Order: sequence, then C-alpha cells, then structure tokens
Amino acid sequence: MANNDMEWVVKPVSWDEGAFLGNGLLGTMVYGEEHASKRNVLRMVTGRTDVTAIRTDKPGFPPRVQLGELDLELEGKIYHPTKMRINLWNAELQATLTTTSGEVKLRSLVHSLDPVIAIEIETTEGESGARFAWYPFPEVDPVLKNADGVNLNQYVPQTEVAYTEDEDGTRVCTQGYSGEDGCVTAWKDVQVSPNRRICWLSIARGHGESAKAEAVEAVAQASAANFEEWVQAHRAWWHRYYQQSFVSLPDGRLESFYWIQMYKLASATRVDKPLIDNQGPWLTSTPWPGVWFNMNVQMSYSPVYTANRLEMGESLVRSLHANRNQLTRNVPERFQHDSAGLGRSCSFDLETNVEDEVGNLTWICHNVWRHYRYTMDDGMLEEILFPILKRSVNYYIHLLEEGEDGCLHLPPTISPEYGSFMRTTVPDCHYDLSLLHWGCETLLAICKRLSVNDPLSPKWEDILEHLVPLPVDETGFMVGRDMPLAYGHRHFSHLLAIFPLHLINGETEEERALIATSLRHWLAKEGDLRGFSMTGAASIAAVLGWGDEAMRLLQSLLLIIKPNTMYKEAGPVIETPLAGAESIQDMLLQSWGGKLRVFPAVPEAWTELAFHDLRGEGAFLVSAVRKDAATQWIRVKSLAGEPCLIKTGWQGRIRWEIFGVDGKERVTGESVIHDELSLELKKGEEAVLYPGEEIPDFHVRPVGGRDKVVRYFGGHKPWRLYGFHSDK
Repeated sequence: MANNDMEWVVKPVSWDEGAFLGNGLLGTMVYGEEHASKRNVLRMVTGRTDVTAIRTDKPGFPPRVQLGELDLELEGKIYHPTKMRINLWNAELQATLTTTSGEVKLRSLVHSLDPVIAIEIETTEGESGARFAWYPFPEVDPVLKNADGVNLNQYVPQTEVAYTEDEDGTRVCTQGYSGEDGCVTAWKDVQVSPNRRICWLSIARGHGESAKAEAVEAVAQASAANFEEWVQAHRAWWHRYYQQSFVSLPDGRLESFYWIQMYKLASATRVDKPLIDNQGPWLTSTPWPGVWFNMNVQMSYSPVYTANRLEMGESLVRSLHANRNQLTRNVPERFQHDSAGLGRSCSFDLETNVEDEVGNLTWICHNVWRHYRYTMDDGMLEEILFPILKRSVNYYIHLLEEGEDGCLHLPPTISPEYGSFMRTTVPDCHYDLSLLHWGCETLLAICKRLSVNDPLSPKWEDILEHLVPLPVDETGFMVGRDMPLAYGHRHFSHLLAIFPLHLINGETEEERALIATSLRHWLAKEGDLRGFSMTGAASIAAVLGWGDEAMRLLQSLLLIIKPNTMYKEAGPVIETPLAGAESIQDMLLQSWGGKLRVFPAVPEAWTELAFHDLRGEGAFLVSAVRKDAATQWIRVKSLAGEPCLIKTGWQGRIRWEIFGVDGKERVTGESVIHDELSLELKKGEEAVLYPGEEIPDFHVRPVGGRDKVVRYFGGHKPWRLYGFHSDK
C-alpha cells in the first residue's frame, strides 16, 4: 500500500491538492495558503456531512453549509523541506513542517469508530509556541475563506456564534442557524510533554444542549483513552476494510488512483452514516451543496460492489428504506396511492418532487439491485427493493400511452444533462425507456425468485412485449424519438441501455456494432464532455473488450482529476473519481447477465495483472493472476450456491479442483472448453481453475515494473510521469 500513498513534497495550497481525512461523517481537508500574512498557517478545513440549514433567502431544500476550520498557527512561515503524506493503510496524515523558526512533526486522523478528529504535534524549541485555533466559518479570515474562490453560488446562513469553556479545558463553539439548525464544535488541546501536544475535536449537529453534550462527551472519551490504543483501534478498522479485496496493476498511476478511491469511499460514508452526497465530508464553495440523483449518487456507489466493500453501499440502501414514505410524496398526489419517485436534487430527507426528469428513482433501484445480486440477500430484496421498484415502475405506467403503431410510448421527458439549460424534453426518451424496460424485467425476476404471484405481473409482461423499441439511427442510439445526439453531451443518459443496465450487451455482432457506433459518435461530439463522460465511456469500451480504448479514456480522466484525486467543474463533486474506480474494475472482472468474465478488457501493455476477492453477481469471490499476457489461474468461491458460469479466456484443456467448506478437496477434473465453463458450486465451496499440466503458483502478489510510478498523487508532481520509481 505504501507505494500508493498520497505524498506532498511542498505544502499544498488549495482544496484541489489538500490532504483529506474522513470517517463517513466528519472530515478534514488539510492545506495552507501562500498569502504573505498566512504562510504560518496549516488549515484543517472541517466538515460534517449532515449539517444543513433551512434556507431563508428563497425556496429550496436545506443545503449543506461550511462549518469552519481548525488552524495550526506556527511561529515561523512554512518553508522547505516540508513534507506531507497520507498513509493509506493507516488512514493517517503524517507531516514534517519546516518553518523559518523550527520544525513541527504532525500526525492527524479522523477516528474510524468515534466522531473525533485528533492532531498530534511534536515541536522543536523554535516552534514551542505553535497553537491550535478553531474558527467557525463566519470568523475565518477572508484571506483564507476566499482562497479557493469567492463563494457566489452557495447559501451562507446567518449565524450566531457563542463560546464557552468547561472546567477540564474543553472549549465549545456553538453556531446557530435558523430554527434548530446549527452545529457545536468541542475541542481540547493538551500539552502531553514539553514538546508534544494533542488536540481532539468533535462536531455535533444542532445547537441545543444535547448537541453540546454530544460533542463534549466525544472529546472527553477520546482524550481520556490511552492514545496509542485509541489509534490502534482506528487502524484496525482500516486494515480489515482494505483486506476485503486486492487489485494490482502495472500502471502505477492507475493503481494508486484506484486505492485512493477505496480510501475515499470509506472516508465518505459508512453503514450507519448519511449517504454520499456531491462532496462527502469535504464541503467547500459549490453550487451543488446537496444530493443529486440524476447521476451523482448512482456513480458514487458504483465501485462498492465489485470491490467487495458492500457495507459502504448499506448507507444508500438504508436511506431509501428510511425515507420510503417521502419517495411516495415526491410524485403528484393523484399517483401517490401506488407510485414513488425522485426528482433531481434534495437534502438527506429525499424530499424532491418528480417533474420532467422521471427515471432517477428507477436508476437508484438499479444500484440496490446490484447490491442484492452481489449478496443474494433475499430479505433485502423482498423488504426494500421490491416495494420501491414496484412503485417506481407504477409511476411510468401512469405515463404510458398507446400509439397508432400499437406500441406503448412515453410522453416528453428529460434525458439528464442533454439541453439542460433549455430543459429539453423528448418523447420516447432512451433514458426512461431503458429504465422502464429494466424495471419490468427485474420485477418479474424478483417475483420468480421469491415465488410471488403479483397481480401486476401480466402488466409488466405486456409492457416488455409492446414497449416501443429504443430509438436508433445511423449514429447509434438516439436521445429519444426524432432526436439524434446533435451536440456535445457530457452524460451517458442516452446510452443507459448499454451501461450500466446492460440491456444491450454486445453478445451478438449486431449489438456490438450498435454499441461501437453509439460510443464513437458520442465521443466525437466533444463539446461538453467531462470527467464522468470518460468513466462511462471507459466502462462501455470494457463491455466490448476494448482494453486499450478503456485505458486511453482513463488516462484522459487523469488529466483533469485534481492532484489529490478530487474533481471539480463549477464546483467540487465526488462521483467522477469514484466511478473511475468502477471503470478499472470493469477491465478486470464483469459479472452482469449471470456470467463471470475474468480479465474481459485488458490493455495490450498490461501483460501482468492480479486481483483477489473481487466480487461478482451471484455472490462469488473471484481471484485471478495474469502473467506473460496470459491468465495463469482463476479462483472462484461461492457465497450463496448460485449457478456459476465463467468466461475464462482459455481455449482447450483446463484442469479444476473444487474444495469444500472445510477446505478439503472434494473433486478434481479436467475439461476441454471454448472460453466458457459452467461449475456446480455449493454455498461455501471454492474452485481453482488453470490451463496446462503444471500446477501454478496460487499466491497473489503485487505487480511490479521497473518504471512503475509510485506516490504520484497528492501535491502536483508532473515529473513523476517520467519513469520515477522507488522501492521505499
């Protein structure tokens, strides 16, 4: 993991290149400022995901608000050689700050299990006067507050600030917004030894006595604990998390990028924390201080499934279930008896009326369906997904109209992001047709799985039989009826049937040609392509097995990803880099359609690859190693006893061994195959497959390379493109 750490060889000076820490609720972005008056300050801009404020300036959902920052104010100006590093394995920031007066060694973490941020410093004599200072957002110096740009987009509430101090030295800052909205920050700064200090900080939502007690108690418990044992508990959580799966690539930049997204994912959400919004806990100036459902949430959660980190997806599943009544209230009253939906944007209560953009809830249901398919948890399927998806499809049913051609048609709706400023609508929109088709198909599959005789099953079958085909012309898939893709379109909403729904999957030559034509036409319309365009296009290329094209698209993505792997357009958004991790997964393992595809889209240059315990649909754990441009072996473990069909890439005779739940060999055999192999695996059983006569080495090891770039991300280091490598 060490070679994938983020590293800074000079002080970061913007949100774009700051060092970020988080535990799914609290987070900090650590960086400095080059203004002459602030070169002695290391900023820890701090956020809590669920702190919002009711708008008093105009109608709108309660947006997230900036809370403030804990500043380390030094005696001297931060100078060279200052170094910072995010240790991914331990989820800690480690730094040596050289100043014009001395040196400060710093260690910081946002605890995995407790709502507490800790910063430990050790100072030389010249920096013995270094101090921690908390500034609520209204009191942050304008030089710092506007360092990343003047905030012209985001709502900033009127705030009442008050301070108190407890007898044990814990200081408390209360920020009150309108009504009950606000936050309480409690922090305690302790001199542990003559040159060592620790500061603990916690933030609670609200501004009443209970919020104050919550923040103070969190700091009290953390500061009373044995510090090193407390740190070890934090590390142990992360070590367990990382070992859920392993990926190693010959491209050092993409490998580091992938692991940083795994770190970012668990820093942004947890099982019992809020769902991932547009920024996670690292809020800064933005026009999007909330939750967006026409792409952002769906893509943010997209890497959790194959990565075998399904607990990170629980926050989405839990949020939908907890707010299921609000999903009903989001549709017009006349449809609320049987329907539900999601508009474009909202706060964490999911209150957002459905207007012309209809399919967002159905697309979110696809994420939950994936969660089911990777777990095969029938309880979740029955209790959560089935009722929500049924209501989502019912809303579409109310909109369907029978045309003179005998087909069922949809009225004009929005294809997300196409003609956004003009609110362009189009009949028989690809986005909605594909989601409706997928929804009906999935509801029928659920009924079969659960042995449910639903009275609407004939209706879903009728829709599948009579729904108008997806509009197509010589350029491939169209946006909708009579509307070809005529100009740049950053969203892949007009290609949803290919990805991520896989209704059109390239299993026939006709489908492959349609996918290829559609992809090429989309990318040729360059005008409005963005980072998430590259991730969607890379995953579509991977469907076709175009490894070189997928890699080229991901390398294009890295050109616009920020040095710390964050992403920004008109404001910061978190989904694009996370979706980039899914694109990498799609090159290594695909499992849609009931088939495990091992190394389906490998670039020609990637002659060596390795992954361990990636997860596939059907609840399979898959491991594989590629060497000398050939797959050496594949291991598949069944967690649910589902049918197992593997696309291996091999031709001819292969050998296989099946091990029982107790790890003992149950059966061995050999088969002559043409790429695909079907195995009967009971729950808990594991199969190992390999070609040839000789038993291979079944160990999974990191993939090396003489010119493999290490620790590329963090500060801006363009020179690391040119063969820099290290074994340290």
